[in-house]
Amino acid sequence: MTTVNGTSSSTGTTGTTPPPPTASTSATGSTQLDSNTFLKLLVAQLKYQDPSSPSDATQFLSETAQFSVVQKLDALSALDQKVLDASKAQTAAALIGKQVTYTDVAGKSHTGTVTGTTLGQEIPNVTVDGQVVSLDALSAVGTVASPDGGSSSS
Repeated sequence: MTTVNGTSSSTGTTGTTPPPPTASTSATGSTQLDSNTFLKLLVAQLKYQDPSSPSDATQFLSETAQFSVVQKLDALSALDQKVLDASKAQTAAALIGKQVTYTDVAGKSHTGTVTGTTLGQEIPNVTVDGQVVSLDALSAVGTVASPDGGSSSS
């Protein structure tokens, strides 16, 4: 005979709380808690609480407030990513007409003039003398000498 939550039971199952729902697991094996998981856990906690000693209402308010903070932080993180992406796109566009040095996939360094950009990816690409190069592959930026012997500035 076992005693669980002050209740005697010969089977050991009366008065026990079943395990809460588990969080979803991504392909990489890390656990990700999202809003649905939080709500499932909250409902399970309410469903399986002991009626003779219900949970404290302030605890639920605290958990709900924490959940709201997490949602706002997620939204802020997504907004930060959009700002970063826009900044990278602006940087790539500002390089048009500039002389840059980049390293190709073989590790060889090249220098050329940026003639265009390709946006829409996580990391914008620039076109350097006909070659598409990731913005991250650039190692130096300069100015192109003008035909009259001086350097053009922008």
